[in-house]
Amino acid sequence: MSIKKRKTYELEIIDLAFGGKGLAKPDGFPVFIDRCVPGDLVFVKITKKKKSWAEGKLIRILKPSELRKDGKCHYCNFCGGCKWQQLSYDLQLEYKKRHVTESIEHIGRLKDVKIADVIASDPIFGYRNKMEFSCSSQRWLMPEELEDETIKKGFGIGLHVPGTFDKVIDIKQCEIMPALGNKILDDVRTFIKESGSPAYNLRTHEGFWRFLMLRHSVALDQWMVNIVTRDEDFELISKLGKLLSEKYPEIHSILNNITDSKSGVSTEKKEILIHGQDHIKEKLGDFVFKISANSFFQTNTRACEKLYAKVAEYADLKGDETVLDLYSGTGTIPIWLSRDAKMVYGIEIVTSAVIDAKKNAQLNGIENCKFFEGDIKDVLPTLNQVPDVAIIDPPRVGMHKDVVRQVLALSPEKIVYVSCNPATLARDLEMLSARYEVVEITPVDMFPHTYHIESVALLKRK
Repeated sequence: MSIKKRKTYELEIIDLAFGGKGLAKPDGFPVFIDRCVPGDLVFVKITKKKKSWAEGKLIRILKPSELRKDGKCHYCNFCGGCKWQQLSYDLQLEYKKRHVTESIEHIGRLKDVKIADVIASDPIFGYRNKMEFSCSSQRWLMPEELEDETIKKGFGIGLHVPGTFDKVIDIKQCEIMPALGNKILDDVRTFIKESGSPAYNLRTHEGFWRFLMLRHSVALDQWMVNIVTRDEDFELISKLGKLLSEKYPEIHSILNNITDSKSGVSTEKKEILIHGQDHIKEKLGDFVFKISANSFFQTNTRACEKLYAKVAEYADLKGDETVLDLYSGTGTIPIWLSRDAKMVYGIEIVTSAVIDAKKNAQLNGIENCKFFEGDIKDVLPTLNQVPDVAIIDPPRVGMHKDVVRQVLALSPEKIVYVSCNPATLARDLEMLSARYEVVEITPVDMFPHTYHIESVALLKRK
């Protein structure tokens, strides 16, 4: 079979590739199709064709796989939030472990590395402590709505259709967010519709309402509502704030972030406190953290505790060690390890994260954590410290080659590498393998119903 762009084909899905897409191999030629399950027979249109692979768009499922099940969410086959809901959770974990294993073997070219079973998330629904919903003046219609001529597009607030920047599904019930969040979302939707002010249009850059960001503290059951608008209208936002704060005592913080940025992100130019405090508090283990509207915090609190417990297990601190945390963020891992270490040093390039890290250490009475702002390659030589243990938790792109060289030159006895990307984890472990043995890798599921997987790797100096 000769695969050609813009042509349609019947294909059988034989596997799930890293990235979550279904894999078909007509005559051995790989074709990747989103929202498919192994065993599906599908009708596909080829959208991209390269020399050694192609991508297709699912037109319809001709014969569903025996592995396929109905997702809990009404929108799971259309929105970008949870594309794997049609797989049982046990099967999701199997594929996630396999994707880590294959990355280590094929990208990292490392053999016989022990990959532990995935540490599961509990719960697998209602687990996200942060959700961000976009506003649209012309919402995307669901298939059943397209068949009803009386339904108009109009305003919508929800999540984007994958592959688009301006198409938003009007979400009535998000299953990965705690239940109260859906009630708040619905009240905000109703208020905006009746406000007389239009939603922001990403094409014309006109309109007022932009985003609704909800944060939830699992430990303390506190909610933050961040209403993002293009312009300032204190009177209007105060009315919405009054409605929400009187109806839901769980809301401890209502903010209005204002931005005229033309990009579709919710970072603020100005922040106005509408109700309560400018932060909520969350607990990881015994430690308390302040979370502001735009600060980073892991989105699955309970799974984060499992992740950090595995980091502590691999670090195996006895109380007299010096620990160096590269990419230390808001200080959560250094603070988590602080009670078992002599001293923990954190390096982070983002100014606001360093400020938050110092505040979090102070909040918990931690005196043996020091945080340094700057690029790792610049800060590291100035520390004059040879750590016993290095914690490495880089962004998705992994470590810069210069940082790898510096880590190899420092040569700590032990490295605990935390990764959200199996591909860059494998690449970096291969670079470190000249001096370090990869003892074990444990995947930790932070994002049920998606292909994303965190991993914690233990490396010991040879």
